[in-house]
Amino acid sequence: MIFRRKNYQLMLLGLGLIALGFLAMSGGGSDDPKVFNPDIFSFRRISLAPALVLLGFATEVIAILYNDKPKEN
Repeated sequence: MIFRRKNYQLMLLGLGLIALGFLAMSGGGSDDPKVFNPDIFSFRRISLAPALVLLGFATEVIAILYNDKPKEN
């Protein structure tokens, strides 16, 4: 197999972080389009959620590049 168990665990962790980031970005809309809801500019949606998504993508890259095979001399 191309990847080992540790790679798949890291991939699942990355996917979880990405999903958590997108869930943190959701919501905050208004039912009435004429009423402004300032909650869309909260810390969670502007800073935390994108950071979680980027951390998830970085974890995915690490999961793909991670190699725990012993080096042969």
